[in-house]
Amino acid sequence: MKAMILAAGRGERMRPLTDHTPKPLLEAADKPLIVHTIDQLVGAGFTDIIINHAHLGQQIEEALGDGRRFGANISYSPEGGQALETAGGIINAMPLLGGEAFLVVNGDIATDFPFASLHGRQVDLAHLVLVTNPPHHPNGDFALDGLGFVLENGSERFTFSGIGLYCPELFKGVEPGIKKLAPILRQAMASQQVSGQLHQGFWMDIGTPGRLQELDRHYRGH
Repeated sequence: MKAMILAAGRGERMRPLTDHTPKPLLEAADKPLIVHTIDQLVGAGFTDIIINHAHLGQQIEEALGDGRRFGANISYSPEGGQALETAGGIINAMPLLGGEAFLVVNGDIATDFPFASLHGRQVDLAHLVLVTNPPHHPNGDFALDGLGFVLENGSERFTFSGIGLYCPELFKGVEPGIKKLAPILRQAMASQQVSGQLHQGFWMDIGTPGRLQELDRHYRGH
């Protein structure tokens, strides 16, 4: 199963750190965020990795190369000067992703989620990993029903972790360009074609300099 790391975001909330360095190359515990993710994926058996990029993307290619030193085979899906949003980025990378279900991970999260558990998982159109709501996102994104389906609304909502399995069919008929993922997922949820699970372990959205410092302390055991 192939994996894609989303690394095209501008990182506006991280400025000025991201004015000259792409967000995925910002470091926690002396290692770029994206390298933490690559190491986790390779350790879980995901060695064929696609990375999209836009803002300062050439720096990402120069830093990671072909991935061999990480035990991975890395391919790149450049988006030029303007990022295509999540769905647009996935559609742009589809020639590299192939015809089977694939894993997508946001490049600006940190987690202890067991990625190996997703290998060979049966997927209808999508499978999402949800987490308990962090303080900065108290209302969550989606709900889970008792059968393991993800719903747009429910009595208790959780936050989408940025980890998901997707079938190419989810994007069938969607025109290329700047496209958000949530509307496409909601349409599939309406016909019970999106499953999900709740991860209650460690997870962080590294969206601000303060959270980057918090992650650094976490990794260093402080």
